[in-house]
Amino acid sequence: MSGQELKYIEEAFKTNWIAPIGPNVDAFEKEIAQYVGANEALAVSSGTAAIHLALSLLGVTRDDKVFCSSLTFIASANPIIYQGAEPIFIDSEPETWNMSPNALQRAFQDAVKEGILPKAVIVVNLYGQSAKMDEIIGICNQYDVPIIEDAAESLGASYKGRASGTFGKFGIYSFNGNKIITTSSGGMLISDDCDALKKARFLATQARDDASHYQHSQIGFNYRLSNILAGVGRAQLEVLEDRIESRRAIFERYLEELSTLPGFSFMPELEDTFSNRWLTALTINEEEAGVSVLDILTALSEEQIEARPVWKPLHLQPVFNGKKYYPHHELESISDKLFQNGLCLPSGSNMTDEDFERIINCIKQTVIKSKQKVEINSI
Repeated sequence: MSGQELKYIEEAFKTNWIAPIGPNVDAFEKEIAQYVGANEALAVSSGTAAIHLALSLLGVTRDDKVFCSSLTFIASANPIIYQGAEPIFIDSEPETWNMSPNALQRAFQDAVKEGILPKAVIVVNLYGQSAKMDEIIGICNQYDVPIIEDAAESLGASYKGRASGTFGKFGIYSFNGNKIITTSSGGMLISDDCDALKKARFLATQARDDASHYQHSQIGFNYRLSNILAGVGRAQLEVLEDRIESRRAIFERYLEELSTLPGFSFMPELEDTFSNRWLTALTINEEEAGVSVLDILTALSEEQIEARPVWKPLHLQPVFNGKKYYPHHELESISDKLFQNGLCLPSGSNMTDEDFERIINCIKQTVIKSKQKVEINSI
């Protein structure tokens, strides 16, 4: 927490604005829209809810197809299933770890042959790094298919000077407890289409008609953010730039300390982009390093240090078994490799020097011990 949250929370209690409407909600929406340069924003209960609303606004319905990044958290794709539509997963490329334009182009070419274009493309900006938006927008415009930009992890990042999340028809942010700023739970849907956001606001409030009684002509959702949590978000937004500076400093420190180890390679930052470095992610080449991701995870866990593999690609998830998937190249799947060799290190903005020393020493000692074991076995 920033330390200023209680100011907004207490104001909400004093004025009795505790519902999913109120001054904090209105202000938070305006502040986010202003920060990223969007015409309008809608505060909702989660990033997942924002994606679901975006799909609803685009008319995605049963048996429609939606292209979606594969290397991401399942929340990016679940709303496709909510709508009864079919997700088609697109691989990553090595320069951003995000959606591969090569794979996307092949998916569109096949869609044209089949005579069924997707209703939307969900592009994810993984771990705070923007995808290759110029190429992806060019392809989607070629087929006149709208983009939903899942910027859940990339608030504060930019692509060629423009805020992450503002490139699609709709953009979404998440304020879950693990994000760079948080409202405990919550999200934001943004767009330059004010009429669409007006409809989203209606749908997110149970689609209640403009009548003195409770009347509903279509199905809506209970997706609005509470005024109390929006107050938390306003205080968090005030320190976003500090958080980004902190996360980038954490990444640089890991890079300085660990990049000299054989086989260790860090998530790249595409030229003319700015990553918020929400999480520090790297890959380990086991043959070169002499240790595997599992070795490092086990060693850290034994020291009560939590680290995780990168996201398991959605095309490998049991719940999506049999769904169509387009790899980066026909015989090369980048997201599979990143999952096998990828590692996310502790990246909290409040990490101390002591925390760093414990983590870095544990990793280095694990590599050294593995090397010594190999040397002994070779004698």
